[in-house]
This record gives sequence, C-alpha cells and structure tokens, in this order.
Amino acid sequence: MKKTVVLSIRGQQNYIGQEPDVIELVTEGTLEDIAGGWRLHYEETDLTGLQGVNTTIEVQGKTVTLTRDGKLNSQMIFREGESHDSLYRMEFGTLMLTVSATRIVADITEAGGVIDLRYNIEVEHDAAGEIAYHLDIQVKENA
Repeated sequence: MKKTVVLSIRGQQNYIGQEPDVIELVTEGTLEDIAGGWRLHYEETDLTGLQGVNTTIEVQGKTVTLTRDGKLNSQMIFREGESHDSLYRMEFGTLMLTVSATRIVADITEAGGVIDLRYNIEVEHDAAGEIAYHLDIQVKENA
C-alpha cells in the first residue's frame, strides 16, 4: 500500500550560544507500508534550502533511517542511545557526521502518525562542532 499524505515537518537546530534555527514545512509526500515498518518520501523545497533533494524516512521497529539523494546525498541511522557515522555528500565536498539519537518516538499507521527525533550531530568527529537537532514530522491522510 502506497498513498499520498500531507507532511507537517518542523526542524530545529540548536547551536551553542545562539538562538535556535527553526524551519517549518507543510508538503505532500507518500506513505508506504514496507516489510516491518513504514516509508515516507517527499521532495525538499527552497524553504528547507535543499531544493533538488529527495528525502526518504523509514521506520522499522525502534530504528529510523533518513536518506537524502539528489544535490545532497546522505543516510543517517537513528537508534536511541547509539551513535552512527554517516557521509554527508554535497556539491562542494563531503563531511563525516556522527549522529547520536537521544529520543525517538515513531508511531505510524496507515492513517498517519508522528515521528519525533531528538539527536546530536558531531561534525568530523569534533565535539566542539556538536549541534542538537529536533525533527518533528506529523503525517496525515490527504483529504
């Protein structure tokens, strides 16, 4: 089963000593039932600064995988309490990111649901470059 849904996405980046950077987006995407979980897919826009990038989020049990391809390529794996390295390939170069999930709530059904991720990203294994993120996605059936 694959169907069109409305995604309300709120991303917040918290840098040390600065005001949080918040991006909110409402967009159309797809929700698909996959073996052992769910897959969301949507296209990024100018609002997120990632136009030309396709984003796929898979929820399988307590694992959430966020994959981006197009002008930017990356795959981030989130498991609460674990760290995962990821290459972040952009037009001008590649960075090594370490993603550490601090909280994962993923409650998706065929009617929609929520994905709420809190995580830290360390850039090039430099703790001084650590950034705290909060990604909240609400999934609703397209009316």
